[in-house]
Amino acid sequence: MSTPTGTAVAEGTTTPTAAPAVDLDDPREQIEVGVLLANGRLAGRRFGSRAEAEAWARPDEGDQVVEYNLVCECSV
Repeated sequence: MSTPTGTAVAEGTTTPTAAPAVDLDDPREQIEVGVLLANGRLAGRRFGSRAEAEAWARPDEGDQVVEYNLVCECSV
């Protein structure tokens, strides 16, 4: 009697495959809030809400709170 030299899969068994993760959020709807500084650059930090950005901004020095979309890089 000979012994098989490979790996065999038993009949009727299947290998489970993971379903690919799907992001249900439309990236066009993902709006970021930032502060446009008086020098024309965005502040180098992220804000959790518009209220947080407004509290951090210095409007008397020319800062503006802005909303933008990272996908199309356009202001809203």
